[in-house]
Amino acid sequence: MMDWYGDGPGWGGWLMMTVVMLAFWRLVVLGVMARYRSFRDHDRRPQDRQDSADQVLRDRAARGEIDAEEYARRLEVLASGQR
Repeated sequence: MMDWYGDGPGWGGWLMMTVVMLAFWRLVVLGVMARYRSFRDHDRRPQDRQDSADQVLRDRAARGEIDAEEYARRLEVLASGQR
């Protein structure tokens, strides 16, 4: 009851409470963003790799490094997921 009618925490206390609250909410938002990105990136990684392999294969065929039969065979292997 000593501080019932007192000045309260003062400007230092209010400043500290504001800084701590902003830091807390920043951590919450950054944690949610990191969690969302980890789920989103996990879903897209295999597809990105498949697209890049297809692109490399198309580029090699366009440069004439492999013929049409080799291109078709390798494209079939990529589609089946085998080596």
